[in-house]
Amino acid sequence: MNFGIVGLGRMGHAVAKRVVDGGHVVFGFDVNEQAKKDAREIGVHVVDRVEQITEHTDIIWLMLPAGELVDQTIDTLKPKLKKGAMIIDGGNSNFKDSIARAKKLQNDNIFYLDCGTSGGLYGEKIGFSLMVGGDKAAYEKLIPLFEVIATKDGFGLVGPSGAGHYVKMVHNGVEYALLQAYAEGFHIISHGYYENADLDLAQISEIWMHGSIIRSYILELAHEVFKEDQTFETISGEVAEGGTGRWTVEEAHEQHIAAPTIEDSLCVRACSRQTGGDYTTKIIAMLRKQFGGHAVKKSSSE
Repeated sequence: MNFGIVGLGRMGHAVAKRVVDGGHVVFGFDVNEQAKKDAREIGVHVVDRVEQITEHTDIIWLMLPAGELVDQTIDTLKPKLKKGAMIIDGGNSNFKDSIARAKKLQNDNIFYLDCGTSGGLYGEKIGFSLMVGGDKAAYEKLIPLFEVIATKDGFGLVGPSGAGHYVKMVHNGVEYALLQAYAEGFHIISHGYYENADLDLAQISEIWMHGSIIRSYILELAHEVFKEDQTFETISGEVAEGGTGRWTVEEAHEQHIAAPTIEDSLCVRACSRQTGGDYTTKIIAMLRKQFGGHAVKKSSSE
């Protein structure tokens, strides 16, 4: 099967590699020369202009930042696509934008599937979690691709257009809250009653990983962080946000659903960018770097 991908950054590169390794032919485009070079090295046929992908395939995955760039890319591709072509948006688009795009493309007999994609830096090795929204028939045609991109049992059609990005939006809101809870707990252990006893967070997190009811992938990542450092003296506690967590809170408000834990985690991040944060937000920053490669600022004292 021929497959196209627009956006060959970290996540796009990982998706492309899994598709190539799965035995499919991949055509890709990116504006970044290093991304193009890295893609060629894993067997991607890189084109010079984005619309050239349509000469080779009618199945195109977009791994682009949410917003205007997605619409601009779709508008460039659309005149070249045949009826029945399928565009998969694997980025973190707003679900309302995804609904609008699907309706617009439907008029041209082009299928748009919104695919929430989770897995971060480790997705390339172990596979991604894919939450897909859109037309069922189109989804079923793409199952061979989803099977090689996703981890075992890690994909599915979750609902109509917009539902994939909606579920991923909430997923990211939950992620914010989980990071906050773990970081607060380790902060208390490190700086609470036993502060002068130098309790080993690497040891404690490893114990929790085995049999504890709060064991998780995030806890495993925390263990890796604590094995390297537990003081975080050289880094700032400023924590960025990608937008999806805020969309989750906005949707909760719109639907009159209480989501105080997620909302509080957003407030903590906002405060960290004003004050430089604290030990809790330093842990969050390091966890974000661990699973997603997000940049961590150096401490202003450095």
